Amino acid sequence: MKAEIKAYSDVDYEPLKELFRSEGDEWKDYLKPGYQQALAGSSTYVAYCQGACGGYVRAILDHGIYVWVIDLLVAPRFRGHGIGRQLLEHVHLSFPETDVYVLSDVDTYYEKLGYVREGSVYKVG
Repeated sequence: MKAEIKAYSDVDYEPLKELFRSEGDEWKDYLKPGYQQALAGSSTYVAYCQGACGGYVRAILDHGIYVWVIDLLVAPRFRGHGIGRQLLEHVHLSFPETDVYVLSDVDTYYEKLGYVREGSVYKVG
C-alpha cells in the first residue's frame, strides 16, 4: 500500500492524538500538551492511507552529524502494509548525507526490515 507522506503541520495533531489514544496507556504520554511542540520542533512526517492517518515518524537532527528517529507508529489497520518502512525511507531520503539511527523498543521490527543493530540505548536516572 502506498502512503501519502507529508511534513507535519498543526492540522495533523488531532488525527495523531486519535492514533495515540488508540494505542492505550503505552502512548498516553504523547497526549501531554508539550508533545505538540515536540512534533512541530522535530522533523515529523505523517502518512495518510485511504484518506486516514496511517502513522507517523518523528526524528531529531544532531547538527548534521546524525538523524535520530525517536518515534514511529503505524495505525493497527495499516500495519503489515509497508507504511513504517515508507516513513523510515522518507526520513532517510530527506537527509541523504546524514546517517539515520532509530531508537528502538521493538528490535525485531527493525531487524525484519534488514536494519543492523549498532549499540544500545540506556536510560539515565
